[in-house]
Amino acid sequence: MTHLCPWWLGYSFDNSLRRVFHRPEQILAPYVKEGMKVIDIGCGMGFFSIGMARLVGDQGLVISVDLQQKMLEVLERRARKAGVAHRIRFHHSEKDSIGVHERVDFALTFWMVHEVPDPGTLMRQLYRILKPGARLLLVEPKLHVSHSQFQQVVVSAGSAGFQLCEYPSIGLSRAALFDTSTT
Repeated sequence: MTHLCPWWLGYSFDNSLRRVFHRPEQILAPYVKEGMKVIDIGCGMGFFSIGMARLVGDQGLVISVDLQQKMLEVLERRARKAGVAHRIRFHHSEKDSIGVHERVDFALTFWMVHEVPDPGTLMRQLYRILKPGARLLLVEPKLHVSHSQFQQVVVSAGSAGFQLCEYPSIGLSRAALFDTSTT
């Protein structure tokens, strides 16, 4: 791991000003539907987890995964305040394993893969838990991750079995959408 964002720095990313560039429901609505089981890897303080919980509705589930317990604690408080905590499972991961083995319909990695020591291992773990035809949205910060570095992660996702669908436009970011279809 090159660098792990300290939990307290999460407040600088998860604030109302960020909604100018990133509106979780708007970004995720094409991929996350009511009743889905979805996973937010490196969820931090829940900027996207809470939006995902609104999209999946009461019949759906968001599995919010983070390496730092403090991030999950802040997310849980925020989710309660937003009225969606009952739709979220808070999961503390290990350094080298997300530790989730159930199948999901969609996975999000937003501005976190650059902190993982081995993106290929992460991509293989994600591929194993995504249902056939499920999608992965990979998003990395433009100012922190070069085009070349991002393409290396895209290649590692392909090596894990993912099929590249498109490069969606997301503010301040490099993004790629993948699916698990074998065609």
